[in-house]
Amino acid sequence: MIQAYIGIGSNLENPIAQLDRAIETLKKHDDINHFRVSSIYGSKPVGPQDQPDYINAAATFTTKLSPIALLDLLQSIEQAQRRVRERHWGPRTLDLDLLLYGQEQIQLPRLTVPHTFMLERGFVIKPLSDLAPDMLLANGKTVIEQLHQLDTSDLVFIKEE
Repeated sequence: MIQAYIGIGSNLENPIAQLDRAIETLKKHDDINHFRVSSIYGSKPVGPQDQPDYINAAATFTTKLSPIALLDLLQSIEQAQRRVRERHWGPRTLDLDLLLYGQEQIQLPRLTVPHTFMLERGFVIKPLSDLAPDMLLANGKTVIEQLHQLDTSDLVFIKEE
């Protein structure tokens, strides 16, 4: 079994309900165990600012799914919740990103793990710090040390899961 971490985000069609639905779907999946989710935070969008603010969380679980099978599962949940990819960093009903898959480093056409921009984004690292503050990241820092390097002034606590 591998410990996986995902980022969960939404800024369309009742974002909190979108996160809740995705979380429930993942919790019920046969190949996902020991599921835990962070608190939920609000943040300004990355990229185009002509869109609503985002709601973000992180989750962790163990799985026997391969990285690509897990990516396929995450993308199928996005599709079930009517995700449309209209523009890069545009608005979305649901965004499920595979952040970490054990200690593996993966470079494939469809998947890069650790997630390419996770170390730069407070809306990823803050929820991750709720789950694993002392986890060592690929850059040699713990999650909490990385959090202290980021500007998180735009993050707003929404609710505890």
